[in-house]
Amino acid sequence: MTHVQTETGPRESRRAPSRRRARPPRRRRRVWRWIALSLVLLVLAAGGAGYWLYSDLNGNIEGVDLDKAIGDNRPEKLPTSGQNLLVLGSDSRSGANASLGTGKVAGARSDTALVIHIPEGRRKAVAVSIPRDTLVTRPECQAKDGSQLPSAKRVMFNSVYSLAGPACVVKTVEQMSGVRLDHFVEIDFAGFKGLVDAIGGVDVTVDQDIHDKSSGLDLTAGEHRLDGTQSLQFVRTRHGIGDGSDLGRIGLQQQFMIALLSEIKKQDLLGSPTKTYKIANSLTKSLTTDSGLASLTKLAEFARSMNGIDPATMETIMLPVKYDTQDPNRVVAAQPNADRLWEALRKDQEIPASAKKSPARGGGSGSSS
Repeated sequence: MTHVQTETGPRESRRAPSRRRARPPRRRRRVWRWIALSLVLLVLAAGGAGYWLYSDLNGNIEGVDLDKAIGDNRPEKLPTSGQNLLVLGSDSRSGANASLGTGKVAGARSDTALVIHIPEGRRKAVAVSIPRDTLVTRPECQAKDGSQLPSAKRVMFNSVYSLAGPACVVKTVEQMSGVRLDHFVEIDFAGFKGLVDAIGGVDVTVDQDIHDKSSGLDLTAGEHRLDGTQSLQFVRTRHGIGDGSDLGRIGLQQQFMIALLSEIKKQDLLGSPTKTYKIANSLTKSLTTDSGLASLTKLAEFARSMNGIDPATMETIMLPVKYDTQDPNRVVAAQPNADRLWEALRKDQEIPASAKKSPARGGGSGSSS
């Protein structure tokens, strides 16, 4: 896993006023690096750090009041300062996303779901990937058309978003895990593509040829620099790798997240206002958050509270799953491993090794650093 070292500049032998002026950029750099862990908050923290961007970008962000949308039937908040963040990547085929996919998919689905846990003390982070093909019990939610959507068993996890939106996904994750989610951030594929193109691409290494007609990805084994479109193909690829299921795709998504973090580390994005604005403008237009994060100021404040986290300590895990006995194309949570994983997050404890093991092929134990 890529290790990121914090850069510190030489001390300046200037008078106090000059030192005070020099401090904010260092704080903003620390904010920028941490936020790369969740991909989405990455750019917005930089936008928030550049106060002159505020008026142009702040209005782009869409906010959802989770307490109003979900109600009071939620897990109890941890009696610690730990934080839990749900990061969603949506694959709507409308608007700017229309040209980003090769398949004919109606509506929108949550193509990527990460529960990021930041334990008390803010010294490390854990990212848990939930396979989109996981069969779950969807709680009663309000549908997108305003009607009441009844609870249903054995529905695909990524279908929850298409029927009822991000608030219902939050409610579903909370009820299946017992983990109270403090915030959520959603970005659609168009914003993701804009991020990669704005930074000039991301380097990845693949161990074998990948030819996936469904996603359009066509790579030979070796090193490649991916542009925005190729990056989307990379994180959406599932055929031609592993067992051809969603489980192999999760491995690619985790690999790409680390590669993206490494690329951002190498670039002085805050030193280029034009590039920073281009990235932030693209992402804020494609961003939805809970109301607690729905402004550049709130995003920057949240990011600053995470300054003590070393990105190199982040651990990536897949929710332990096994193939469904009724439908081998679907997976279900593997017990007791899955319960042990969620319990560790709820109690802000170290995750036991058994909670990282997935019986389904391609599940493995995740990667850590």
